[in-house]
Amino acid sequence: MKWSSIFLSLCLLLACDKKAEQTMITTPTLPTIGTPLTYLALGDSYTIGEAVSQKESFPYQLAAQLNTMGKNIVPPKIIAKTGWTTDELQAAIKAENLNQNFDMVTLLIGVNNQYRGNSQTTYRKEFKELLQTAINFAGKNKKMVFVVSIPDWGVTPFGKSGVRNQQTIAQEIDAFNAIAKEETLAMGVSYTDITPGSRNAATDLSLVASDGLHPSGKMYNEWALKVAPAVMAALK
Repeated sequence: MKWSSIFLSLCLLLACDKKAEQTMITTPTLPTIGTPLTYLALGDSYTIGEAVSQKESFPYQLAAQLNTMGKNIVPPKIIAKTGWTTDELQAAIKAENLNQNFDMVTLLIGVNNQYRGNSQTTYRKEFKELLQTAINFAGKNKKMVFVVSIPDWGVTPFGKSGVRNQQTIAQEIDAFNAIAKEETLAMGVSYTDITPGSRNAATDLSLVASDGLHPSGKMYNEWALKVAPAVMAALK
């Protein structure tokens, strides 16, 4: 009887210890991942990321920045090519024949209209059409479209090489940007002015890619940091 009592007590003690151990084991809390959000980036070399890696490009850095802020942006869909003007971008969009909406859309276009000396009147018309296209891709949700200004390439080593007068380049860039800003705000769409910051490349070559013309990943990061708050505000 004595040994039976000892054995029973030992079993009860072990059972209690096991229960206590099980109580202490908790399932780790995993970070909450939001609903995946799709992103369409429309533009030219400044969107495709000429002379930098894909992950350094503006759209990919913007998506990465938003993800660090708690969003779940899937890899961007990009329709952009170095050298495209407004009409060429619109033609490429039509050729792509996309039949889906996106949670957010960025638009940055016009530098090649300026570089080729194209009409500002034509730019205004075609930019408005592209802006409406962007809104349509966002499911007609204007608050999820984000326009970015044209950077000033005149301050880059290529721009300083004498291919054009730097002051003229700056004035023309400002004129095209003024058109884009006016039309963007008139449509009730977000406009981010990255042009002043792009002019810092005049004295900071770390903002210029290896080709001496296009922005570096560092400059694209600055753009992403400027646009991200507007996106976050719209997603609230």
